[in-house]
Amino acid sequence: MNLFDLILLIGICLLAAMFWRFRAISEALKTQLDAYCERQQLQLISAARVKTRIGSYRGKLDFHSDFVFEFSGNGEDSCQGQVKMIGLKVQSIDTPAYRVE
Repeated sequence: MNLFDLILLIGICLLAAMFWRFRAISEALKTQLDAYCERQQLQLISAARVKTRIGSYRGKLDFHSDFVFEFSGNGEDSCQGQVKMIGLKVQSIDTPAYRVE
């Protein structure tokens, strides 16, 4: 095994770890958005990642992710909200004014 093989192996392992972390973040978002929408009596339509970057928060290096999600307050209209996450924790959920039945 030469140096190129070792660097390639480390790169593949880092990409796999990043993929699993992104999946864990997306699953945590789905769980927390389902709970939020149930509390607010909203219907969750979809959620999508807008961007993810590496940053530090309180001395810990983790991924900072921004998501948009679509929801409905009355079952007919749809609105878009925004979610900011650091790691697996939701930092903020912003929703515009929406119609309720």
